[in-house]
Amino acid sequence: MKQEWDAARYQARHSYVFAHGASLVELLDPRAGERILDLGCGSGQLTARIAESGAEVIGIDRSEQMIGEARRNFPLLRFEVGDAANFTVGAPCDAVFSNAALHWVRDAEGVADSVARALRTGGRFVVEMGGKGNVQGIIDVLREVAGPIETPWYFPSVGEYASVLESHGFEVAFATLFDRPTQVEGEDGLEDWLKMFAGSMAGSDEVRREVARRLRPKMFGDGVWTLDYRRLRAIAECNH
Repeated sequence: MKQEWDAARYQARHSYVFAHGASLVELLDPRAGERILDLGCGSGQLTARIAESGAEVIGIDRSEQMIGEARRNFPLLRFEVGDAANFTVGAPCDAVFSNAALHWVRDAEGVADSVARALRTGGRFVVEMGGKGNVQGIIDVLREVAGPIETPWYFPSVGEYASVLESHGFEVAFATLFDRPTQVEGEDGLEDWLKMFAGSMAGSDEVRREVARRLRPKMFGDGVWTLDYRRLRAIAECNH
């Protein structure tokens, strides 16, 4: 199922997505002169952060709406529409970076193959995505309310994702799965989150309201919703 994006609303109400990614840029440690691909760049904020290092950076996202927003935000940077599971670049990259994007791509093998082809030998892949158990409390209640649903996400364990990367010629130097309780503000914060990120499953206002009602005692307090995020981070070196 294809996710449709409201890029302006994503920036305005869900900026925590790229705010949390700032520490991943530090882990990437971009350097002047490097060629770096930002895979699933969204509206471009982290692409611009990487570019501040002096690296040559290209942002790719499947969403035309997100790429349009990124180009408006950062007109001096290069952004292209592309599929994370099937893309090519010109010259090999020193690094591929991806924050909060690849859990939207179920074809993990295609992603790993495309990333490996994009990297030079010894190049690094630095990624953060939803991991095993991410938003499971929300998914469970959504299924109680909406009935059997197929989620669009890929939330792997450390072992599962390391195995995918290793099968495509990567050596995994670091991988971790961790809880990141994530706050969204406002009485309607969860309903807005559902509309933005789970619209294909929670398609009606009635469903979103009922999910929020059931989760409110557990997840809402002091004007803030705290969602049960779990993240997977990995750094891998391409050895092809």
